[in-house]
Amino acid sequence: MRRAMVLAAGLGTRMRPLTAATAKPLLPLMGRSLLDHALDRLAEAGVEDAVVNTHWKPEKVAAALAARAAAPRTRLQLEPDLLETGGGLLRALPLLGPGPFAVVNGDAFWLDGPEPALHALFRRFDPARMDALLLLVPTARVRGEAGRGDFFLDGQGRLRRPKPGELAPFLFAGVQVMAPSLLDGESPGRFSLNRPFDRALAAGRLHGCVHDGEWFHLSTPPDLARTERWLQENLA
Repeated sequence: MRRAMVLAAGLGTRMRPLTAATAKPLLPLMGRSLLDHALDRLAEAGVEDAVVNTHWKPEKVAAALAARAAAPRTRLQLEPDLLETGGGLLRALPLLGPGPFAVVNGDAFWLDGPEPALHALFRRFDPARMDALLLLVPTARVRGEAGRGDFFLDGQGRLRRPKPGELAPFLFAGVQVMAPSLLDGESPGRFSLNRPFDRALAAGRLHGCVHDGEWFHLSTPPDLARTERWLQENLA
């Protein structure tokens, strides 16, 4: 897989006041922006071209991409109106080509285990059986708030959402491989990826891959500070 999209158009409201004057993916962690970390991971996995969407403080995202000399090549998708995750991806499909591609949230940060996460997703994605393959983190290993979890995983790798009162053992890590067919039937405009996810769930075509490294929940300023401390203490 040579193409990817980085979802960087959110408002980052829970990260205020840090995001009052900049986009959340531009916040620094260990001397590099979250956006640079995401693009670095994509380059390491062999991705050559990436679309990056932007809405909040777009001029700063554009400047950050223009200043970046490393792979992958990037194209900026400006979204004057918020399109959410699904709407942004649907708009980017002409730039992403006909085959499967990676999608990474602009604030996703992880450390690879024995097998790099994106390599594992690329290796396991099977378009004959899947519309999307999501990277999952066991809630017991989440560094940060895990909440009630997002998904259960069966023996064939298929996902289901928790029923009322259930605690799901896996959290979606904000990293996935998807086929353009996941968005079949959608119309341009604002919508969440949860809507096509639910269709794929009903068809048994939403699958998961468990991450074997570290993953960090980055929603609030304390999350970011805690992650920075952990990395300094454990990667020194």
